[in-house]
Amino acid sequence: MPKLYEYLGILFYFYSNEHEPIHVHAKKAEFESKAEFYIVNGIISEIKIVGVKGKKPLIGNELKNFQSFLGQYASEIVVKWIDYFVYHKEIPFEKITKKIK
Repeated sequence: MPKLYEYLGILFYFYSNEHEPIHVHAKKAEFESKAEFYIVNGIISEIKIVGVKGKKPLIGNELKNFQSFLGQYASEIVVKWIDYFVYHKEIPFEKITKKIK
């Protein structure tokens, strides 16, 4: 399970046996959601935040922080997905300490 980022206590990661669409999980405490990336002609056309079966979804400030993070890092997350699942590269972990506005 590669961990990608930590941002304001939210952990972003992939499971090792993922499936399409490209997506990333975000977890804080007992709350977890995922963002699905829909790509058309090599460009992210839509990002859908959905729940994870059996988990309470992120809410309130955590959900807003998740959305802000995606606005800034969506393209990098897609590249990391491809690197990990297509090219089998190791993904370095990053802790983001500066608040995204």
